[in-house]
Amino acid sequence: MHVVHTIADLRQALAGSQHPALVPTMGNLHEGHIALVQRAKPLGDILVTSIFVNRLQFLPHEDFDSYPRTLQDDCAKLEAAGCDIVFAPKESDLYPEPQTFKVTPDPALGDLLEGHFRPGFFTGVCTVVMKLFSAALLGRPRSTAVFGQKDYQQLMVIRHMVQQFALPIDIVSVATARADDGLALSSRNRYLSPEQREQATALSKALQALAQASVQATQAGGAWASQVPALEAQALATLRAQGWQPDYLTLRRRSDLQAPNDQDGPGTLVALGAARLGTTRLIDNLEL
Repeated sequence: MHVVHTIADLRQALAGSQHPALVPTMGNLHEGHIALVQRAKPLGDILVTSIFVNRLQFLPHEDFDSYPRTLQDDCAKLEAAGCDIVFAPKESDLYPEPQTFKVTPDPALGDLLEGHFRPGFFTGVCTVVMKLFSAALLGRPRSTAVFGQKDYQQLMVIRHMVQQFALPIDIVSVATARADDGLALSSRNRYLSPEQREQATALSKALQALAQASVQATQAGGAWASQVPALEAQALATLRAQGWQPDYLTLRRRSDLQAPNDQDGPGTLVALGAARLGTTRLIDNLEL
């Protein structure tokens, strides 16, 4: 396995590749990341995993400086998983000058939910992903990038970006990896105290309850969508009663993340949530 730090060295390492596969990460890898790597391995003739904590997608008060950086441990895990190249640029390697050109997603998708509570987040995501695509994938007739479904809205934004720019990149998604008790795996889970870790499953349970209540409403027929705000309010109240600070717990259409209507039903919907437990913000989702 090769570890490279500059775009020039990455491109040199990929010079003979006709169909590379890329797994973009911010490092501090867990089993969910390794599942992405294992899914990507057979999809290309060479596999690149990028590790870069992207300042552009953090708000000033968020955890950019304290975000766990564990490159040596990450490389050991990636080598064991069969990764061919680790691209681990410094900030000055990826942004040698201020990144004044940025990729801004459609506000109809990028300014709601995560984009509402973290303004500018998806512009930062799209900009760094486009730069990673340019460094590792573009210039070839076909390539692949693999992302996790835990970041559901992010996955949608990236799919739309690839479609609108007509990029010759297949976007492959992998189901959310979970601990035995149902908690979605996340690098930020390390911030949780032992007591908070025991409480952390409440988010996935709240989404399951919202999904179940929504399915029951659709099965009853009629103007079921009018019940959704009350179901969401109940889910929020349940989390708050357990000491959480939720940003949202909501039911949306999978296709565009807009509120459902009476014609929507199971197979077209997703429950999404984001909430803080102490100072740790967790996200999760559940398709139904």
